[in-house]
Amino acid sequence: MFVKPIQLTFILVSPGYTICLEHSFHLLSNGMLEDANRQLSLAESWRCKDTCATQQQMIQGYRGLLDYYTWVQKRDALTETEKYDYTAATAKQDMQSYFRQASVNLSAIIKQPGVWDPFVLSYVNLLEFYDDHDAALQMLNDYAYDNKFPPNPNAHVYLYQFLKRHQAPWRKLVKVLRILQLLVPSHELMLEFCSLLAVPDKRKYHHEALKVLFSLLDYSSWKDNPDVWNSLEKTIQLVFKVGASAWIKEEWASRKDWWPAFHFSAYQAKKSLAENAPVAYSKAFVAGLLLGKGMCFYGGRATKKKQQLRPITFEINQKCFLSSFFF
Repeated sequence: MFVKPIQLTFILVSPGYTICLEHSFHLLSNGMLEDANRQLSLAESWRCKDTCATQQQMIQGYRGLLDYYTWVQKRDALTETEKYDYTAATAKQDMQSYFRQASVNLSAIIKQPGVWDPFVLSYVNLLEFYDDHDAALQMLNDYAYDNKFPPNPNAHVYLYQFLKRHQAPWRKLVKVLRILQLLVPSHELMLEFCSLLAVPDKRKYHHEALKVLFSLLDYSSWKDNPDVWNSLEKTIQLVFKVGASAWIKEEWASRKDWWPAFHFSAYQAKKSLAENAPVAYSKAFVAGLLLGKGMCFYGGRATKKKQQLRPITFEINQKCFLSSFFF
């Protein structure tokens, strides 16, 4: 089932026509193909001056989706044995017929400027099933990089997933994720991006991974994620090993005024320690480095050790100063 990530655009068309297409998509997504077909027929009955070509183009695309979902049903009805058995010729001929119809309609709509995520995913699935990987890759590259399409992070996600499925070279994977990071710094694939950047003896990739991790932790959705804190801890240790502590100071400079309250408050320390001790320990390690020599985690803010303030009396304190000598 496909999730419609972005509202498709309908230009200068009647509201009733648009509603019919939206409803047909909902029905298709829920496997109600006959009802979806009726809605598309109803959409065809709407006529709006000077927009008939646009309407027909959209309906053609949705008919491509209908053919695709019909093809999926027929594919799923085949047993694993039948998929490779020539005696199931009739069923396979039906699948081939729907494949051709869907391909014509889907490829036509995808060539137009716009956001066509459900259509793209359907077409890719068809091409991959019949091992036409070159055509699928070309279409995904066009969707991601052709300037006639609006900027769309999903286009880069689909391209990356395809390349990964087909064991593309490391450089191609990194290239796609690098662009995605510029579009959506908080994307869930950024941790995977950092893993790809963990190349031994490649300083520039360590620097890039550090930037990506700091950017992730600027977002509240990542602030309690154990994987990202663990990755940041390991990356910081690696950065120090290669003698590049200036990279850390560079990232910290723009965050030192708000990260302590955002990540290293007393409330955050208590919450992390109660709910996820590894996160608490990683945060404490990072805090000990970022807050500087002689600094610790006190009552929601960083204060000098020489001040007689009561520290948070948790096991987390034991790790807070482990690496303070780096600064």
